[in-house]
Amino acid sequence: MSRAGQPAEASDLVDIDALIAAYYDSKPDAAVPEQRVAFGTSGHRGSSLTTSFNEDHILATTQAIVDYRREQGITGPLFLGRDTHGLSRPAERTAVEVLVANHIDVRIDSRDEWVPTPALSHAILAYNRDLDAADPNRADGIVVTPSHNPPRDGGFKYNPPHGGPADTDATSWIAKRANDLIAADLVGVYRVRHADIVLETLGQYDFREEYVRDLAAIIDLEAIREAGVRIGADPLGGASVDYWALIGEMYGLNLEVVNPDVDPTWKFMTLDWDEKIRMDPSSPSAMASLVARRDEYDILTGNDADADRHGIVTPDAGLMNPNHFLAVAIDYLFSHRPGWPVDAAVGKTLVSSMIIDRVTEALGRRLLEVPVGFKWFVPGLLDGSVAFGGEESAGASFLRMDGGVWTTDKDGIILCLLAAEILAVTGKTPSQRYAELEEQFGASAYQRVDAPATPEQKATLAKLAPDAVTATELAGEPITAKLSHAPGNGAAIGGLKVQTEHAWFAARPSGTEDVYKLYAESLRGPEHLAQVQQEARAVVSAALGA
Repeated sequence: MSRAGQPAEASDLVDIDALIAAYYDSKPDAAVPEQRVAFGTSGHRGSSLTTSFNEDHILATTQAIVDYRREQGITGPLFLGRDTHGLSRPAERTAVEVLVANHIDVRIDSRDEWVPTPALSHAILAYNRDLDAADPNRADGIVVTPSHNPPRDGGFKYNPPHGGPADTDATSWIAKRANDLIAADLVGVYRVRHADIVLETLGQYDFREEYVRDLAAIIDLEAIREAGVRIGADPLGGASVDYWALIGEMYGLNLEVVNPDVDPTWKFMTLDWDEKIRMDPSSPSAMASLVARRDEYDILTGNDADADRHGIVTPDAGLMNPNHFLAVAIDYLFSHRPGWPVDAAVGKTLVSSMIIDRVTEALGRRLLEVPVGFKWFVPGLLDGSVAFGGEESAGASFLRMDGGVWTTDKDGIILCLLAAEILAVTGKTPSQRYAELEEQFGASAYQRVDAPATPEQKATLAKLAPDAVTATELAGEPITAKLSHAPGNGAAIGGLKVQTEHAWFAARPSGTEDVYKLYAESLRGPEHLAQVQQEARAVVSAALGA
């Protein structure tokens, strides 16, 4: 019997002391693919327990980022933050050793606390706001986080001066340089002992104060306060815990941090679908304890460890499907942000719901459909040509009320606050509004299924071509498109999407875990969805078998 959704037990918890010891003691072999630096959709991730995230990785990757900055002519400050994972503090210390040795103007959190990914993006953009795009003094940043990954994992992500996730050109350059340094026994890596660094002499930046104080420029916090919306915010043991406390205090909101505990084992979590501890606010299993409290608040919210993802729980519907909330958010924002550019597009990943397409069409807006990865929304959010960019995995960001850029990375905090604003302004929960959208556009049956896959299988899946599908019908409907590239920007999707008038499926390998993802949706109900999934699995199985 599956233990998904059940409280974690002692046997589920990682040994933090062993995790940190392995970080310093284990040495990666650059000849072993699983032990090399590899950037997925959002940074290098791995575990010290499998020799895929160790001190040598961070020494080499930080030096590679320094070298990349030099190649790009970037001489401004580098903002550095970390989340609450057990490996994040050691990796941050290692990064500081390299940055200081290379005479980088590193800016750390003035309270020596956790920094959510959106707060780091916000800091970079705030510093660069009045600088020309070619100014060498522009800032960039590093956030030490594996996002929602299990407690045994560590992560290391670089955000260039545009404030968002680095693109493939940058990450490929950095990964190659880092692996070359590891293969050379770190010759070429400069470092100073952390004990010899006077932290007070480093640049200090109050990420929390600057981010929270600016929230009134993007969310109608006055409406939330006046309506008295009862908000329960669960940081899920992540970096947003003190941010939520300050938000409630600074803006006088009826807001309670329902779980202020921070523990690198995450022993208070319920287990995810695969019986692992994973801080995924879009997962019904991981959010089970929060859903159980749905009647205690008007809006309940969850964030992952670095607060770049959101989960929305309402009394009438429980945990909302991320696609449903994205559709409601788009519908609401484009009707309540008169300061936004009239020609700004709606950005979505091609594995997001068809309901978003129909909402966008009804709004008279252009749809920008891109591959998975938030990096594809960065240019549009930066210049205002994309007012909203969202991923099906509960990651999104949008423009300030005046149409200016807010963040170019995912921001789970503002999406959670937006849910409260929608209720305050419309008198309807986001789930009630979504029910109205389904009446208008059709009921969506959507599911993403994760399944184990080896690196070799993932590589095979990423190379699927449209001609891999010889069928002309899918679940009884004529196939209208077979896509290996996104229609919005022509970029390769790293997998395959097949669609009909009322359904679609997409298959692609995960960029962060040894699983593949099978997405499918039908506007003809659950039974039709099951048929779509069955036929989709046959395609994937044939590809993996080959």
